[in-house]
Amino acid sequence: MIGIGSSGLSNLQKRVLSAIVLIVITVVLTSIGGFAFGILACAIGLSVFYEWQLITFQRSTSVTRGLVWACLVCVMVVLLFTQDVLTMISVLFAGAALVAAIGGRANGYWPAFGLIYAGFPAIALTLLRGDTGDGFAAILFLFAVVWATDIFAFFNGRALGGPKLAPRFSPNKTWSGAIGGAAAGVAAGVGFAAFITPTGSVSVPLIALLLSIIAQIGDLGESWVKRRFGIKDSGQLIPGHGGVMDRVDGLVAAAALLYVIGAILVTPETPYDILF
Repeated sequence: MIGIGSSGLSNLQKRVLSAIVLIVITVVLTSIGGFAFGILACAIGLSVFYEWQLITFQRSTSVTRGLVWACLVCVMVVLLFTQDVLTMISVLFAGAALVAAIGGRANGYWPAFGLIYAGFPAIALTLLRGDTGDGFAAILFLFAVVWATDIFAFFNGRALGGPKLAPRFSPNKTWSGAIGGAAAGVAAGVGFAAFITPTGSVSVPLIALLLSIIAQIGDLGESWVKRRFGIKDSGQLIPGHGGVMDRVDGLVAAAALLYVIGAILVTPETPYDILF
């Protein structure tokens, strides 16, 4: 078998196999919705924060660590059992403010920001999914845009090369990859929306473009944080991909943006109506 020798599967093969497994699990839980999807959203949030604190909590006290974890767990409990928008967001930001006040400059406010970085996307994903068919479609739309962006940015960048996008943050990313990823993200979003409802919102291409751009910014942002703390990978949980943060950095940013757009232009309770 090509690519398999004494060292086993190549990194690309591990990356592909891991991605397939993750996609299947994610789509199944998304289709079930309700508590099952809440578990998925919580798992993403908790995993992201676990890796975040491994990277950034170098000067945090045990009190700060315990407080920030307690705040995040409270958010996840509310997320799973009530899904009340005001309660979830109030607990999250009140917890972040408390952590920032206690930790202060001694911790560089990294714990407080990490709480929002992990918690808000988990809330956004849950509210975007909701309990309706439109919510299911909105999450699949989000996945289509982010995954297409990620895949085509990776392969387009490797194939075409060219000027670097942000060499100080991520030396391997190129403008050709970013543009190709954005084009693929828009195409995937428009194609999926047309499949769901041929007379869908005319704002879909713009929303898809914004999500693709913010997903790539989220990727760059995570790369900057790792470089800031001298870390190559956020973890080793996912073979071929590194940590969970390495895999969902674009997704959490895009989910947060899509929820904010829907909450502002439609309603915080049914933000997915912005698409279908």
